[in-house]
Order: sequence, then C-alpha cells, then structure tokens
Amino acid sequence: MRKIGVVVFPGTNCERDVFHVLSDVLHIETEYIWHDRQDMDGFAGLVLPGGFSYGDRLRAGVIAAHSPIIYQVKKMAKDGVPVLGICNGFQILIESGLLPGALVKNERLNFVCKWIDAKVKNTTTPFTKLFQKNQKIRMPVAHGEGRYVADGLTIKKLRQKNQIVLSFLNENPNGSAESIAAICNPEGNVVGMMPHPERASEGVLSPVADSIDGSTIFRSLMHYLGESYST
Repeated sequence: MRKIGVVVFPGTNCERDVFHVLSDVLHIETEYIWHDRQDMDGFAGLVLPGGFSYGDRLRAGVIAAHSPIIYQVKKMAKDGVPVLGICNGFQILIESGLLPGALVKNERLNFVCKWIDAKVKNTTTPFTKLFQKNQKIRMPVAHGEGRYVADGLTIKKLRQKNQIVLSFLNENPNGSAESIAAICNPEGNVVGMMPHPERASEGVLSPVADSIDGSTIFRSLMHYLGESYST
C-alpha cells in the first residue's frame, strides 16, 4: 500500500490526530512530512492538518503557503494526487492559490469550537465518494478565521462546477458565503474543509455515540485509491 503523507509546518498541532486516525484506526501506511522536505516519492495522497502554522502571523496560512514543500504540493495536485486541507490546511490551500476565495475572521469575531451538522453536496471527490448526495454528517469545527468569502463570479463558478463539497446545515457558525464548509478545485482532487474529520472518526469522541462521519472522509480516499482498509 502506498503511503499517505501528513504535512507538518511550524505551529501545526493536529498532525498527530490525523496520523492516529489514518495509521491506528484505519491501518493506512502514514508518514509525517516536514515542511521543507523535497523528496515526495511514494505518496498516494496528502493531508495538510489543522493548527496555527507560524502562529497565524500576518494572516492564517499565508506564511506556510510559501514553505518549500508547497512547490511539491502544487506539483502533486497538478498530477492528480488527492490533497486534503483541514482547517489551517484549508487556509494554506487558499493562500497558496490551490483553491479560490479567502478565509477571513468569523462573522462575530470570536473563536468557534463546537459540533456542527453539514450537508454533502459533492460526492465525486476522493474524500466524499462513500457519502450519499445531500447526506447529513456531523463533525466539529474549531477556528477563528473560517468564514469563506469570494466575489460573486467565483461563487457562481463554484456552484456551476460543483466545487462546493460541504455546506453548513441549520447553523452557519462563521458566516461563510453560501454556508460553505468545504470546497474543491475544478478537477476535484484538492479539497479544503473547515470541519475536523479526524475528531469525528471514533465514537468515543462524538456526542452522538455512533457518529463517526469523519472516518468516511478518509475511507473514501482509500476507496478512491483502490486500496483495502480495515476498521
């Protein structure tokens, strides 16, 4: 089985959570990738986890977007390799130009940390293939700069090209345009999301005992890659 890489920047703090779910829960070969690494051979997919890369100085994700590894991330994304950015990872994908729009301070200017419901709007990405269209899923969010904004033309294109992957359901915790919780690039292999699937991959962590919707994000990836996995 080829490896999944978890990219680590100075200030990243969710890499162990992602690694645990991939390696210990789903038994996928996983490896940490330090932000200045150049040799990326053998990786079938990448995850940019959450945290506060470079302390969110200047703007969340903007410094990490200029790290040496981003050149490799862009190259792999162009080659069709699945790339998932979670929370700060989403911010980095935005700041590096791999995804359109911007992520700015939450509408009420406060840090939001809570479980939310979302709707799956695109089931064709490597990370959503095992969901049903419009399926309701439950995952937590934890961010201060997660409000997705974009100009009207960009929003129109996202709708037309089916690039809105998840939308907040019932409650929009940060004021995102169109209640956007996750988007993808036109090709669908690069996905950025504000909810944390790694924190919703084991029933013991969920306020709803049988809710492990986050693990389906990662199991979808393995299904897409044609690999076997065990739960």
